[in-house]
Amino acid sequence: MKTAWIKADEGDWEQKKGRITVGLESGIDFVFAGSVDISKIKKLGTVKVACFFEEDQEGADVLVMDLTPENGDVLDDYTEALNVKMMKELKRSGKTIAGYVDIRNKKAEQYAAEAGKHLDYLIISASDWRIIPLENLIAVLDKYDVKIIACAGSVSEVQTAVQILEKGVDGVLIDCEDVGDIKEAVSLVKSLDFAVESLSTAQVTKVQSLGMGDRVCVDTCNLMVPGEGMLIGSQSSGLFLVQAESEESQYVASRPFRVNAGAVYSYVKVGDSMRYLSELKAGDDVTIVKESGETRPGIVGRVKIESRPMMLVEAQVDGKTIKVILQNAETIRLIQPGGKSVPITSLKESDKVLVKTEKPGRHFGMSVNEKIIEN
Repeated sequence: MKTAWIKADEGDWEQKKGRITVGLESGIDFVFAGSVDISKIKKLGTVKVACFFEEDQEGADVLVMDLTPENGDVLDDYTEALNVKMMKELKRSGKTIAGYVDIRNKKAEQYAAEAGKHLDYLIISASDWRIIPLENLIAVLDKYDVKIIACAGSVSEVQTAVQILEKGVDGVLIDCEDVGDIKEAVSLVKSLDFAVESLSTAQVTKVQSLGMGDRVCVDTCNLMVPGEGMLIGSQSSGLFLVQAESEESQYVASRPFRVNAGAVYSYVKVGDSMRYLSELKAGDDVTIVKESGETRPGIVGRVKIESRPMMLVEAQVDGKTIKVILQNAETIRLIQPGGKSVPITSLKESDKVLVKTEKPGRHFGMSVNEKIIEN
């Protein structure tokens, strides 16, 4: 998951407080600050604080070692060896360690690559040439358990950093003064962390009214619009895009925060995993999906399980049959190609709906490579 950091280690407290508050409201994950402000930051909200190791950093979540040589000179081999030794000792003691390197030459880049092998986070500033050093570090450290954080002073720099080599950096340390820029930068980091789902068109082959069953309504802390919903299905290999109750009807007012999602046993896709609808609870993450396949994060506010009349929907896609059981009501809609929705009470054979297909096989929600048959 990509993380958003806010730089708040300079200026008076009121200036820093303004930055941090905007960052918290926007969803930042870390504040990079001086140790004197740790307790005050913690009072503003729940957020992790990183500060330089040289200070009295009691209460810091991440200790940052400044690995940049003074005056832009290169480090000698002895100093490099001492730094690596200290990194290893701090990690063995259970500390979360970051290294900060201002890359001004190739030697500094090479040292950053070597240091990154021993760190939890590698914070990179490259004021003179930004893209090439980050490309090199992403490639070299790809197999190591270190997250690369790029410093960025503008929204455009944030966008560049998160898209480098397609994979992008793991996070961005945002150093913007303008409130609007901070909000936009954090939003950009968060939005690019979510995948675009590849949706397919399936043809409905069966619509059958069933008896009473227990169905799940997922009420979120997010407002959804027509064309948005969640991926729900009876099989992990085939999920239907079920629209939120975001459209008015003659029977009931819209509830754009709600996805009336289906029977209790059903799968719902959350990120790269599957969850059972019945196990969702307040505070859990969910994934909201648009008809275009774009996704965004959602938060469960409440889950309602009630006994209601149910309906079976079957569809064919890529030569296989997939199924979903939903509440039999006109407010429950499937999304069609182009973004329009159709109530399942009006659904008929040969109608086209949007679905997500995957290879079958899940163990505790995670994809596994094994033979499995789902009917």
